[in-house]
Amino acid sequence: MNRRDAMISYVLVVCALLGGLISRAAETVSGSWTIARSSEAGKVEFTLIHNQHGHSSNHESTWPVSAFVGLDLSKPGKQEVKFAVNRDAGRFDCEGYIDNGEGAGVFHFTADARFPSEMGALGFQGIDEEKQFSMAVFDVSLDFAREMKREHLQGLDTDKLIAFRIFNVNSRFIQDLRDAGLNVTDCDKLVAFRIHGVTPEMIRFLHKAGYQPDEDTLIAMRIHGATQEWMEQLKREGYSGIDLQELIAFRIHGVSPEFIQKIQELGYQHPDPQQLVAMRIHGVTPEYISGLKARGIENLTIDQLVSLRIHGIN
Repeated sequence: MNRRDAMISYVLVVCALLGGLISRAAETVSGSWTIARSSEAGKVEFTLIHNQHGHSSNHESTWPVSAFVGLDLSKPGKQEVKFAVNRDAGRFDCEGYIDNGEGAGVFHFTADARFPSEMGALGFQGIDEEKQFSMAVFDVSLDFAREMKREHLQGLDTDKLIAFRIFNVNSRFIQDLRDAGLNVTDCDKLVAFRIHGVTPEMIRFLHKAGYQPDEDTLIAMRIHGATQEWMEQLKREGYSGIDLQELIAFRIHGVSPEFIQKIQELGYQHPDPQQLVAMRIHGVTPEYISGLKARGIENLTIDQLVSLRIHGIN
């Protein structure tokens, strides 16, 4: 049986098992799970599928095998399994089938009744049933909450703790940013850094190049693709040390190293960054300039070329 057929078989088994969930106690939440091999040693791809109040959620991530109490993935062949995952927020009791390390089944989540008050004592409020389930899925533990409080962050609340775990914001990441020279304290900015790929290495590179970027500028650079490699290419064209906002404008409007090179080959040596942006905005391309020259219109300044385009002279 190939992997696709095996997973279909597992899903059918899950559907049959789900028929018995109605009899579970009211304090439990139920759903289905799947497990698949991971390229990372000692880990698996684990998915929890949960339906509540007419909404479906699908949580897929890489989990360490050690998180599954009572599960032995080393056994060959098909086997019926029962295992548990213990979190501070509650416990997942799982049952189903595994075939050579991959399979599916159902889970029953029982929330820890003490968890909301324990989190509340740390200053994290508003933990309802859905948030407690999410905190169990993403392993928002009491130790993690204490760890984040020690970082003295702005805007730290229950939702931010969950977001931190989803996007892997932890003390190591925060300290690496600070060691690189950016004393970041804003929770939203930390999450945005992870989403868009702002790294300590990026900050160190910019500082070495003489820049002192703030958080918003760093995020904007990543959103628009102003990478270290791209900046090095611009440097080879004679554009180093220009304002970061102008670099971002370059990316937004398509001022590339290739564009600069072609413009300079047409006799316009080292145009001002603002002129380059204006050329791109108004469509002063190398082809446009070459076309004018072919008709005998030469020796125009960049400002004159931009003015021609603005007035629709092609």
